[in-house]
Amino acid sequence: MNLVLNVIGFLIFIATGLLYLILILKLILFFFKKRDFPKKMLLASLSGTVVFFCIFVYTNYFFTFGNLKGEPFWFPVASPTGQYTANAFAKPYGGATGGVKIWVNVIHHEENDRVQTVYYSEAKGHFSMSWKGEEVLSISHGGQNYPDSDRSIELKIGKEIYHENGLACTSLIMEDEYEECYQNQ
Repeated sequence: MNLVLNVIGFLIFIATGLLYLILILKLILFFFKKRDFPKKMLLASLSGTVVFFCIFVYTNYFFTFGNLKGEPFWFPVASPTGQYTANAFAKPYGGATGGVKIWVNVIHHEENDRVQTVYYSEAKGHFSMSWKGEEVLSISHGGQNYPDSDRSIELKIGKEIYHENGLACTSLIMEDEYEECYQNQ
């Protein structure tokens, strides 16, 4: 869904840019050759700008993890007392030249098996996860050959999440689900 919105937003951006160029040409004709004011072109240009702005705001400030679908990537890891279970998933994208997205869902067994996505990143090589106590999930994720690709982190369940590009950190919908959101700097 997010990819579709990004493509639509890009196409609207290009079309609106072209409409603005045509509008500028028609305004020049209006001022210098006393032609009719280009009302329809102005309306089309402003409409494209509003639609592009709405898509931008929606994708950046109304993000959720709701549409994640992938295959199990790592075996489920139960917390020491069994209160939580962490499951890692992966989904390839982009064909042969694409990549793989990885995310970790934590099941809160004492809250009717509520599922919370706590980690989302591009695949960077080695991946593993383990519990450091009852409420701290340690995720090791990075490649030894690429030191800048390390996405390892320890997260306090129910309080912290990680989203590589920060969309979860800016989401107005998700701000009540965590106290601290981390992203790749």
